[in-house]
Amino acid sequence: MNKKFQPLFEKLKLPNNVTLDNRFVLAPLTHVSSNDDGTISNEEVVYMEQRSKDVGLAISAASNVTDLGKAFPGQPSVAHDSNLEGLKRLAKAMKKNGAKAVVQIHHGGAQSLPNLTPNGDVAAPSPISLKSFGEQEEHHAREITEDEIETTIKAFGEATRRVIEAGFDGVEIHGANHYLIHQFVSPYYNRRNDEWGENRYQFALRVVDEVAETAKTHGNEDFIVGYRFSPEEAESPGISMEITETLIKKLIEKPLDYLHVSLMDVHSKTREGQYKGQERIKLILDWINGRMPLVGIGSIFTAEQAIEAIESTGVELVALGREILLDYNFVSKIREGKEDEIISQFDPNRADKHHLPPNLWEQFNNGFYPLPRTDNK
Repeated sequence: MNKKFQPLFEKLKLPNNVTLDNRFVLAPLTHVSSNDDGTISNEEVVYMEQRSKDVGLAISAASNVTDLGKAFPGQPSVAHDSNLEGLKRLAKAMKKNGAKAVVQIHHGGAQSLPNLTPNGDVAAPSPISLKSFGEQEEHHAREITEDEIETTIKAFGEATRRVIEAGFDGVEIHGANHYLIHQFVSPYYNRRNDEWGENRYQFALRVVDEVAETAKTHGNEDFIVGYRFSPEEAESPGISMEITETLIKKLIEKPLDYLHVSLMDVHSKTREGQYKGQERIKLILDWINGRMPLVGIGSIFTAEQAIEAIESTGVELVALGREILLDYNFVSKIREGKEDEIISQFDPNRADKHHLPPNLWEQFNNGFYPLPRTDNK
């Protein structure tokens, strides 16, 4: 290995004393490859085993905690005990080569798809109409009731129990990317006049408490609990860096083992407000103040970009998203001194189709995700 990449392979101890073998994280990637009923498919197991094999921490695709929260075709489910058999197979595959395997637990909220939910029902903090994953027309989301809010919080706990029973090492609470937990924090989505609107952080913090309590009751002190968030949104009035500062300062008081910031560019800068022009990750690290590690992500396609992300920002862990889909040997090639052999562009003519499940390859081929391509499409 080239000596300059050594920091990427240093071990990291989490607050619960679990040690990760290196600084690489498999990002939670929508693969649209689970069975229609949310159970784990054979293709998904192979794909996740390949992508998990060299990282320190592997996070599964967003997995819905209730049927009402399903937001993608081919989304894995952790909403029912009947999901356990497949989840056990997935846990074994992801952990096979030493990665700590974590399930991202998720509820789509307003972004749930009517064609995938019972009776086409979609619920959000406040009524709203929008287009979601792959939709050509807007759908309507009604206001979620207070009873449903309490039921949903408990569903995150029940999902955590199933994850523990399946043999995973932890969960990541999906509080990012305009899904339900994010929506409660956002002034754009949450216009309620009750306690859930007056305290926009309450739902997120209650979910964290429920998950942490379930982990304590059903798991052990080694069980990892992480939280993913989006620091700023374009909608107005939306989540600002000032709102994120308040959220982070509340989250670091909770028994979490890491935070995970959702970004398209690891060096992205604050859009507006008192922190305008400052790098988001550096601000976030200041607010965390060493209480727990931060996972950074955003347009990392080469070994040089990976080491630069850690050294220039100070972020403790670097997540690989689109790149590890293009080349599942990304980490091992760096470790073996073969970083010049890394595949960093999507090639629609590759015979092996980048070892992607068919549905995911189709999405890449159709330009669903922005990424470097050999055909410049």
